[in-house]
Amino acid sequence: MSTPLVSIPVGVVAERLKAESKWIDFIWRPANVLEGVPDMQPWTLLEGNSDRALFYAGAATIELYAGDAAHYRENLATGFPKLWVILRPTGIEPPLELVMVTANPFEGEGLTESASDLVEPIPMPETICRELAAFIEQHYVHEPFFKRKRDKADPEALGRKPGGMEKKP
Repeated sequence: MSTPLVSIPVGVVAERLKAESKWIDFIWRPANVLEGVPDMQPWTLLEGNSDRALFYAGAATIELYAGDAAHYRENLATGFPKLWVILRPTGIEPPLELVMVTANPFEGEGLTESASDLVEPIPMPETICRELAAFIEQHYVHEPFFKRKRDKADPEALGRKPGGMEKKP
C-alpha cells in the first residue's frame, strides 16, 4: 500500500436522534467534520437532550494520495465538496466506532456496500477545501483521453475452415 503524501487531522461529530419506531430507540448518523482535533475524549456529549444529541465521535485523519488527485479534483468540481464519514456499530458502549474519513468520492461510495456501516457525505470545511485544492494543484496530472478504434471485421474469419467438421456422404 502506498504512503499518503498529506494527512489532515479532523474531528468527527455524530448525531443521535430519538427514533419513532418500536424496534429501535435511536438513529445515529455522522453530522459534521471539525477542522483539527479538539482536546476532548471520544463520545463526549457536546449538546442535546433525550430527543436529539450531538457527540464528539473522535479523531480521524484524511489521507491524500497522489494517485487519487483526479478523484479529489472531481469532488471539488461539484461545487459542493464532501467528506465521507464511516461509522461502524459496535453493539456495545460507545455504540459506534469511527472507521475513517475520506475526501475521495469513489472510495466513499464504495464503502457504502457494507450493510452495517453508516456512510454519510458531509460538507467539506473551507480550510480542508483549500488544502485539497493545493494538493490537486501540486499532484494532479491530466491524462488525455484516447478513443480506441475497433479492428475491421474479417468476414473470412467467420466462414468454414478447411479440414473442419463437414458432413460425410
